Amino acid sequence: MADHVWYIKNCRLFERLTAEQFARLEQRARVRRFSKGTPIYLPSDAGNGVFLLAEGRVKLCSITPDGKQAILAFIEPGELFGELALLEESEREEHAESMVASTLVLLPGDALAQLMNESPHVALGVTKLIGLRRKRIERRLKSLLFRSNRDRIIHLLLDLAGQYGQQSEDGILLSIRLSHQELASVIGATRETVTTLLGNLQLERLIKVARQRLVIRDLKRLAACVEVTPPVLSTGPARPPAFVKAGRRPLGTEP
Repeated sequence: MADHVWYIKNCRLFERLTAEQFARLEQRARVRRFSKGTPIYLPSDAGNGVFLLAEGRVKLCSITPDGKQAILAFIEPGELFGELALLEESEREEHAESMVASTLVLLPGDALAQLMNESPHVALGVTKLIGLRRKRIERRLKSLLFRSNRDRIIHLLLDLAGQYGQQSEDGILLSIRLSHQELASVIGATRETVTTLLGNLQLERLIKVARQRLVIRDLKRLAACVEVTPPVLSTGPARPPAFVKAGRRPLGTEP
């Protein structure tokens, strides 16, 4: 079975397609592979398709007029992105880039739009996706407007713990590797500010930083700093991928 056929079949969004619908989508789908740090699309590129991430990790960014990068979201295996192409064929507004070696399946926008018209399950799934992305962006905007840099970095660490946290001897290990610049791009601060904030949190024995690896040493105390409830950690590996196939390298990891 061709890889893109297997990836589509095992995407939850498409699990209720009929044999005819699946065959039609499979004929139009194309697999693309990107090495680490490769642009997938840029602002002003034609938005005529939707991407399904099969393996790896992708970040969605916005580039400010002065050339700075603001990270909007991290995409994990099994997720769609570029979904605004379903609403209208226009230019992309954000920048998508592979964070590690990644495999994607390109689904033409018109083919997926046809499935949305035919299948309430697909239409509801895409609608929920667009709504969730909008909610995340609104939360990020509120954070930028009303929180201090210290509160922003703490909220981000808590969000990452809930999504990527794994229990370790030292505390909660964040399995995602992010540079200080990438953290800064998420919270709207400078790299120097993030370095100082992480250093202060480390002095307070709330976190431990080493080689782009972050460990939250005291999750409850960190959450108490911003008066929120500690996130609930996953019972298995951080962000279990939607795809599991015998004989394959674990998804979302670099070769």
